[in-house]
Amino acid sequence: MASSAAASRLANLHRHLQPPDSNSKYEGLVKVSPEVTEALERGKAVVALESTIICHGMPYPQNLETAIEIEAIVRENGAVPATIAILDGVPCIGLNQEHLERLAILGTSVQKTARRDIAHVVASKGNGATTVSASMFFASMVGIPVFVTGGIGGVHRHGEHTMDISSDLTELGRTPVTVVSAGVKSILDIPRTLEYLETQGVCVATYQTNEFPAFFTERSGCKVPCRVDTPEDCARLIDANVKLNLRTGILIAVPIPKEHAASGSVIESAIQTVIKEARDKNITGNAETPFLLKRVNELTGGASLASNIALIKNNAVVGSKISVALAQHRERSNRGDADSAF
Repeated sequence: MASSAAASRLANLHRHLQPPDSNSKYEGLVKVSPEVTEALERGKAVVALESTIICHGMPYPQNLETAIEIEAIVRENGAVPATIAILDGVPCIGLNQEHLERLAILGTSVQKTARRDIAHVVASKGNGATTVSASMFFASMVGIPVFVTGGIGGVHRHGEHTMDISSDLTELGRTPVTVVSAGVKSILDIPRTLEYLETQGVCVATYQTNEFPAFFTERSGCKVPCRVDTPEDCARLIDANVKLNLRTGILIAVPIPKEHAASGSVIESAIQTVIKEARDKNITGNAETPFLLKRVNELTGGASLASNIALIKNNAVVGSKISVALAQHRERSNRGDADSAF
């Protein structure tokens, strides 16, 4: 009994002094930047970022400017950014300026890559702009616990007939990465999306509000059972989820700042119009969301794109603070384990 306890204390001490290299078993499969590798090995805060927003979310050069600004925001708030993409068949975690410029210029010619597309893009040595599901997969693979995006996919309107449900939702149900977003894109069916996430066993938490946000606007009319008010609250929630081995992600929904919120009625009117257009043109699958967002932006005179950029930047601030709080929480926990060994 005593020897077992001593062995446990020594194991805790070893983990504290020599953190495991989470990337070693994937060496040769993915390319992790030296900066991201070092941060992970030292237990520092890292924030994963997607690349679909660069290639399919907005036009050049706004896409490049936004990507650079978001990475800068992450750094300003104490974390290391890790933008994820597949380049020439190699999954890359942590991009440099040249990579970002390449993706921004190539734009929609880069394949929009969800989890289902990863093997094909890698095998064909193609370029892939990772969606939420693919970005979560790669973040989890190398041990990045927090991922920031604008808004996740969900159940499409009339999804009860089409069964068009984003793989983002099933990824949240099986991949233990925390996603910080402004909720679900409001072009989608938010109530049904929340029902689906409940079925998947995903903890959905709202940040400093009791109502689930609707991407472009602060309110959707939907309540959720979990509220967090500080980065430290989020860190404790993430830590509990990991320690309990629930093996699911967490969605932390951050409302868009009031000063950047678009008029709900204007946005909704535009959404109804473009949904009809998409049906008339038979635009479905992964082409539908980019089409809808582009047309909503056109119909709102650019207001929706401005709101989109503002909310992503706000999510980057909140997500970075959460990542820092989580790193500090784990450092205190490891220190406590080490102290208990003596």
